[in-house]
Amino acid sequence: MPMSKPCRLLPWLLLLLTLNAASAANGPLRVVYHINDSDPEHQAYALLTVQNHIEAESPEHLDIRVVLHGNGLSMLLLPEALGHLKHFQRANADGQMTTRVDILKDQGVRFEVCGATLRRSGIDADSDLYGVEPNDIVDSGVAELARLQQQGYIYIKP
Repeated sequence: MPMSKPCRLLPWLLLLLTLNAASAANGPLRVVYHINDSDPEHQAYALLTVQNHIEAESPEHLDIRVVLHGNGLSMLLLPEALGHLKHFQRANADGQMTTRVDILKDQGVRFEVCGATLRRSGIDADSDLYGVEPNDIVDSGVAELARLQQQGYIYIKP
């Protein structure tokens, strides 16, 4: 007698539950958020999405990275730097944006900045960007996205 559809799904459901439990036992859920858009409303929405994710899971169960490259660096670009940078039309690191970034950093979110964009655009991370330390700079944002996904990070592009 052939199995009914619900019965055929049962082994797969058990496998998924087992993998989910094994994943939870192996450590936090690893997620990378990708931002390469300069629109401040879109960037604020992306950060709200990260915050909602944290509230749904709790920070100790998450390892979240936000990778910024290209126009996405405008999220951390200080307004006073805009005058000497040719490649950027927006500098979104105002009080509201920096507060959002700080709150997320305090919850363990790591912001990674594309070194190739810095070099290509002539951005000085120390004087032009908000809150970027040397260990926050990766050689290439897109290469970092690929590397993190290879390591099992779930990719989200809000």
